[in-house]
Amino acid sequence: MLPLKLKPEIFRPTRRAFLLGAAVAGTGLSVSFRVPGARAEVAAEPNPFNAYVTISPDNKVTILSAHMDMGQGAYHGIATLVAEELEADRDQLVVVGAAGNPKLYGNLAWGGVAQGTGGSSAMFSSFDRYRKAGALARTMLVNAAAKQWNVPAGEIKVAKGVLSHASGKQVTFGELADAAAKEQVPTEVALKPRDQWKVIGSEDFRRIDSREKSTGQQPYTIDLKLPGMLTAMVAHPPLFGATVKSFDPAPAKAVKGVVDVVQISRGVAVVAENTWAAMKGREALTVEWDDSAAEKRGSAELFAEYLKQADQPGEAVAATRGDVDGAMAKATKTIEATYQFPYLAHAALEPMDAVAHKNGDVLEIWGGHQMPDLYQAVASQIAGVTPENVTLHVMKTGGGFGRRAVTDADIIVEAVETAKAIGWKAPVKVLWTREDDMRGGRYRPLFVHKVKVGLDDAGNILAWQHRQVGQSLLIGTPFEAMAVKDGVDGTSVEGVSDTKYALENFRSEVVNAKVGVPVLWWRSVGHTHTAYVMETMIDDIARQTGKDPVELRRALLKDHPRHLATLNLAAEKAEWGKDMPQGTFRGVALHESFGTVVAEIADIKMDDKGGFKVERVVCAVDCGTAINPDQVRAQMEGGIGFGLGSVLHEELTLTKGAVDQTNYDAYLPLRIEEMPTVETYIVPSEAVPSGVGEPGVPPIGPAVANALAAATGKRVRILPFAKGVAA
Repeated sequence: MLPLKLKPEIFRPTRRAFLLGAAVAGTGLSVSFRVPGARAEVAAEPNPFNAYVTISPDNKVTILSAHMDMGQGAYHGIATLVAEELEADRDQLVVVGAAGNPKLYGNLAWGGVAQGTGGSSAMFSSFDRYRKAGALARTMLVNAAAKQWNVPAGEIKVAKGVLSHASGKQVTFGELADAAAKEQVPTEVALKPRDQWKVIGSEDFRRIDSREKSTGQQPYTIDLKLPGMLTAMVAHPPLFGATVKSFDPAPAKAVKGVVDVVQISRGVAVVAENTWAAMKGREALTVEWDDSAAEKRGSAELFAEYLKQADQPGEAVAATRGDVDGAMAKATKTIEATYQFPYLAHAALEPMDAVAHKNGDVLEIWGGHQMPDLYQAVASQIAGVTPENVTLHVMKTGGGFGRRAVTDADIIVEAVETAKAIGWKAPVKVLWTREDDMRGGRYRPLFVHKVKVGLDDAGNILAWQHRQVGQSLLIGTPFEAMAVKDGVDGTSVEGVSDTKYALENFRSEVVNAKVGVPVLWWRSVGHTHTAYVMETMIDDIARQTGKDPVELRRALLKDHPRHLATLNLAAEKAEWGKDMPQGTFRGVALHESFGTVVAEIADIKMDDKGGFKVERVVCAVDCGTAINPDQVRAQMEGGIGFGLGSVLHEELTLTKGAVDQTNYDAYLPLRIEEMPTVETYIVPSEAVPSGVGEPGVPPIGPAVANALAAATGKRVRILPFAKGVAA
């Protein structure tokens, strides 16, 4: 979800790119690496809380993950990497979230300068270092056993958490952990060659968290209970940018169970003994808001303004090549189209929540810490402690889709400020309702695209002019200085400005709209709208010039073998070109995001009322090395369902600045009966892993739109589909 580009050729670590370390963790073996180039001022001494792998005498292998798990399977992927080299048994693996030390846990896709989970970068960032951690721990265990048994290390075998020798001697990891911790740390560790892998790429290495999740035993922040803990709910302003003018706490305090009512920077918090009391107390609260600086425009007004701006030259040029104006003047046919994309909510199953508690000089925070460095810094300033005294407990999260990576640390601020306002007398859980979550801001931005394509007599593309209007995700945030160049926020234009299609005369422009609605990256970020425009335009060109949509893409991608191979695999498995049953139509789309190429072919069946159902999606994906093939398929399926819901129904609208939708009855994610059958095929690759959490999302919308165009001859250019079918 985070916007920084995945560039394996720049950031892939070498074998010598880590400083290896180990220590006795009370009892047991603890292994860590320091990331070269990370912030030097952060302590990096390995210990049981600043390590990658800890083996305890009870034979548990605890892996501290640099990336949080939001359901995308990051913990399982990292466990797979460690298990491969350590030769651990699956059932002895435990994965917990680590935070608070970017020198150890910095995201290598971002140069190692900060810790964070996003941009579908977790497996890329983890691939080498967690395998090295497993190999280092295995080597030290083997060396310890060799000394105890007085045999050559090369004669010792390791399998399923047990070391053994031909003499009959054997010992578990746990039994040897203390001795291994005293071994000299190797300066080099050899990783297994690919042909010796047992669990990486295996179909049989089951998810380590499946049982807990399927039986309801997996704890989330919303489930957390601490002794004496209070629950708070915050009354937020009804308009974005409004502030508290005054409030009367008396009616709220009269509610049984309410213990305090306090003003914080983001509203008024009602603190109570339980959730129900906090909710009823907030309902009774009277607040007068100052909305003089609030955003008061609605969606209709914003779209009208954007459409006017789209008719003018963009304020910033994201990419240009050739002579667009000259080539356009020579065109014998032009195709012009304007697209409108609404705000979208993340709508994760678990609403925003966090718990804060200060004991002495130590501040503890429990939550979905997707950007822990930032949250640690912000919390330390509020609490008046050093960042090193902020302990972050990384909880698993019931969905995120980008919502828990917030540059102003909103839920963390609310939890810490509320706990501070009541004098730190108890742990405080700040909990949002579904309605709070829907109305609380941080949306996929509203966007307008205007495209003009010039063609010659043979239907070849002579010129492509592409203009976008929408809010920047990064301007005005801590990321602006390093991620916005010459007024271009790459997250606005990604998927357009860097298109792989062979467009000789091409220009991408952007207008950064000034709107007071808080926006944020949303699963696959800018690709959510750019892929839709690019892929429906390519399809429209094919159909208007009598060309096969797959063949046109093949011609335009002839210099990009990864894209061609992915497209060809999808076309082969879907049997593209084969006659379809009556009333059934299909569409294709292909898109690259976060280093991964995905092609999707959607089959829809029309009904006698002009409606349709997506029945089947064939998906081909090139994500480099597939660490867990089943997890790759799961993420493609999840991404397809997520993206399909967003184009069919989802729309968050504003009226006079206020959000109209408050729950799933009006904001409609995909219903289970609408989910198509999905077939996923993975392109074999030995390249470094790239992302799978987000890349399944962008192609599904245009693939379905293209199928609908094949069926009806109409193009959907105003989303969602429920309102946007146009000639």
